Amino acid sequence: MRVVFMGTPAFAVPSLQKLAAVHEVALVLTRPDAVRSRGKKLEPSPVKVAALELGLPVLEASRITPEVFEALEAARADVFCVAAYGCILPDEVLTMAPLGCVNVHASLLPRWRGAAPIQRSILEGDERTGVSIMRIGHGVDTGAYCAQASCSVAGKTADELTAELAELGGELLVETLPSLVDGSAVWTEQDEALVTHAAKISKAEMRLDPGLPTLENERRVLASSDAAPARCVIAGKPVRVMRAVAVGAGAAASGSDAAAGSGADAGAELGMGLGSGACSSAGKRLVLGCADGVLEVLSVKPDGKREMDASSFCAGLREQTSTWEKIQ
Repeated sequence: MRVVFMGTPAFAVPSLQKLAAVHEVALVLTRPDAVRSRGKKLEPSPVKVAALELGLPVLEASRITPEVFEALEAARADVFCVAAYGCILPDEVLTMAPLGCVNVHASLLPRWRGAAPIQRSILEGDERTGVSIMRIGHGVDTGAYCAQASCSVAGKTADELTAELAELGGELLVETLPSLVDGSAVWTEQDEALVTHAAKISKAEMRLDPGLPTLENERRVLASSDAAPARCVIAGKPVRVMRAVAVGAGAAASGSDAAAGSGADAGAELGMGLGSGACSSAGKRLVLGCADGVLEVLSVKPDGKREMDASSFCAGLREQTSTWEKIQ
């Protein structure tokens, strides 16, 4: 089968790799090189890097120009496969290939249409999320889907969950394509009554807050990213919390494997009597009092410094008992 693949971020790479292993990828369309890290240097997209390593032809485009349209026609593909390309596709492209245009979306549609489905599933405490193979329609992620696969959410960071869903999506895409060929694919229209929207994550949403429940603060840490980090002020020092886990009752509620491995019971003892907004660094373990319990911080990145574990951060604190607050 001849395939045109469209994708840009790391999430799309496993789909491209798995397609290339069993099909002829005639063309890879990805967004142009851009500043993708803190430096000012232009960097290729992860999909471009992977495509070049596979020896595949690559075309960079941020929109479908007449030249891009001609290249897509010249590819003579049986199907177009999309995974987080980041560009609106006109109807002429969606209907160009005989088998149409299918997309790998990182949620169990109709839940979490939109830009940040993985982080939203973490923030909302979903038990499971997954991937959907869908048709691209005129609205945002509104098309019918023909296949879905799921995985658990609890205790996974956004990066970990993204990597797992990327692999799951690539496998499901390859498994699904034969059903498009023989016509056995069954398409399910989305139930509009069940739709939830995954808006882009803002920095303000990720600020840790002593007035919030422990589990909500833990989820913000898990869902954080470089673009929207989980930040707060601990003992007067602004930091990004890199890893943290609810302890005691909060750990049980979160279902986090990290909780069991971090000595959650001991963390709860450290936090006994610790009110909202208080913090303890006794025994070089950093525990923050929240509205209904305590959050044990496992690693932090103070502003202007490298990431460090909690014990190293605690060593720099003058007092074992202090306060923490929401960053402004």
